[in-house]
Amino acid sequence: MSAIALLKRRPVEAAWAAFAVANLIAMGLLPGWETIPFHFIWISLTLVYGFRVWRPATTNLTLLAVVCATGALILQDAFTGDQLWGELFEVPLMSAMFLAMVWHARRRMDALAVVESQAARQERFLHDASHELRTPVTIARGHLDVLRRTNGNAAPEIDVALDELERIEQILGRLLLLAKADQPDFVVLEEIDLETFLEDVFMRWSEIAPRAWRLGAVPHGAVSADPEGLRCALDALLENAVKYTEPGDAIELRSYRHADMVAIEVADGGCGIPEEALDKIWERFSRADAARTRAHGGVGLGLAIVDAIAKGHDGRCTVRIVGGMTTFALFLPRFRPAPRVAAPSPSELLRTS
Repeated sequence: MSAIALLKRRPVEAAWAAFAVANLIAMGLLPGWETIPFHFIWISLTLVYGFRVWRPATTNLTLLAVVCATGALILQDAFTGDQLWGELFEVPLMSAMFLAMVWHARRRMDALAVVESQAARQERFLHDASHELRTPVTIARGHLDVLRRTNGNAAPEIDVALDELERIEQILGRLLLLAKADQPDFVVLEEIDLETFLEDVFMRWSEIAPRAWRLGAVPHGAVSADPEGLRCALDALLENAVKYTEPGDAIELRSYRHADMVAIEVADGGCGIPEEALDKIWERFSRADAARTRAHGGVGLGLAIVDAIAKGHDGRCTVRIVGGMTTFALFLPRFRPAPRVAAPSPSELLRTS
């Protein structure tokens, strides 16, 4: 590898090497002040290693070179009387400090590697399990549909089984979605007219459940987002609102601008969320009230999907409870407000009339 290629590949190390050589020259030229460049060398070496964490062979060679270079210069000055012999103890002391950094950095890297490996295995398991379970669920649904058609009589047991299989399919779909959350193609951005999009989502849900539905204010403009991902996130929030409200309870879908972002809110007057559960409701399989969630058929994936989709858009999601209303907010960047249309002047109105 040429020197230029090495500089391009390792610019930080090259800059540190130049800095260290300059300080070694200063140690040789200014023996009375050599402790200052000496400490510059060792402190900068420790800092650079903390960010880069070299391989063991590179670390050992670099440490040996710095020990030999700085130790030789101090030893030379001690022989000439420019430095006290006790200054030589600085070399093993600074070496020990550097080795302590090496030990802590290595432990941190090993811990991160274990965490990343476990996360990768978990994502792979979710993906494989969800994918493999889809086939037997589809086959079972097909046989039950055939049995219901050939039986002729209404069979509540078959309807219950089909409903449960549909619920399993929804869970599998959400698991597959979560398994893709860390992939670069998790969201595919498109320009979406926010008002039209939210009206479509609102109309669809207002026909599903008997609630006091209300579509609040929506800013005019377009947001750059993944249509399917955003629809999935809003469906999860609205499904959650329906799940914890009763017929006639209020559910409102609204939106507003927040700095350079747009916030989409789902507010409901349902039973609310315990305060101690607010910090963990976005976690996978987390349930604010386990008994109540089981009764409503949830497994704690909906809000985790909302959180994953929000982060995939470089946004965030929040929840607050004020005056008995639980409000979930989805904040998205890249909102472009619609240009304002100037009102016609009185003279223009007269000409048109």
